[in-house]
Amino acid sequence: MSAQRNNYPKLHNAMWPGLVGKGSPGAEPGIDLDTMLDLTAKAEVEGARFDGVDLFLFEPHVNIDIDDDGLKRLADKVRAKGFVVGSVVAPVWTPTGGGPAIGGDEDRKRFVGQVRKACRIGQKLRRLGVRPYGVVRIDSACAVADWAKDPKANQQRIARTFSEACTVAEDLGERLAAEGEICWGGMHSWKRMVELLEQVNRPKSLGFQADMAHTLLYVLGYNAPADAILAPQWDWSDAGRLDAALQVLTAALRPWTIDFHVAQNDATVHGSGTHDKTGHHCLPNDPNGKLDIARHAGYWLRGDDGRPTRALRHLCWDGCMFPNAVMMRQETWNSILRTMLAVRDAHGWAERNISP
Repeated sequence: MSAQRNNYPKLHNAMWPGLVGKGSPGAEPGIDLDTMLDLTAKAEVEGARFDGVDLFLFEPHVNIDIDDDGLKRLADKVRAKGFVVGSVVAPVWTPTGGGPAIGGDEDRKRFVGQVRKACRIGQKLRRLGVRPYGVVRIDSACAVADWAKDPKANQQRIARTFSEACTVAEDLGERLAAEGEICWGGMHSWKRMVELLEQVNRPKSLGFQADMAHTLLYVLGYNAPADAILAPQWDWSDAGRLDAALQVLTAALRPWTIDFHVAQNDATVHGSGTHDKTGHHCLPNDPNGKLDIARHAGYWLRGDDGRPTRALRHLCWDGCMFPNAVMMRQETWNSILRTMLAVRDAHGWAERNISP
């Protein structure tokens, strides 16, 4: 491996694919945090390894009400693998103790309360020296159908809820990132996502989390046909049209992007267990994948001048709802790491003798 290989952004693996879409009746069992950490730590490509992990703050991985001693043990566990923690996911949904951002006072109170707990954990992990960067991830925690009953009022209500959450995050030294997915009301299209970010208008506290799989469906307008940049049945052999569509999308959302998930998608949706249908995460080398991952990541990671923005200190792989048999194969994680390295080699940069 070349001594000049880029070492930024740092490369992380998401731990929540061990839980999302798993553990409920009819679904596969979840995969515990220790196993996810082990699989990530064993991944290697030409001597390169993952640098860290992003966490889901919900049991059985991490209890949102974890005490300080528990956080010390968590920090030690992560550090023992040679990792740091990056972004963390706040469990803002009703089944996990939160509530819809469009809901009544009690719903919104629970939502903000879960954000407060997640920000506390994030702050504590920073102080323990194991979290040098990262955001707290949120979404609207409401279905598109519920939001659509009164789009204007519900969008304003989400904005108020997010603004209250921003105040909590600021008090604890954290930033929030709203992950755009087609399954979350008010965030289900790229135009609605931009609208929401502008309504909140607190860019120092709230930004966008871009996932390559989910944002591809933004391009197709899956849950918002009026906002489609490309028709769902367009000719995929015309690569130039996809590139042009991604330019439109990223020009609108890149300025807001503070967290980034490398991912593959086959232009379909998928749901499992209790998780609603959303962008179908595929393995990076899936023959049906529509993205040239390393190249298309550049639309997010490079500015209009063509240069790397250096806006993100880490990138995270997200591969939710893979079958357990796939996730337990070590080659799965080696191939993912290989793809992550290709993204960093193409759009990253080198820093020497500088801490994260």
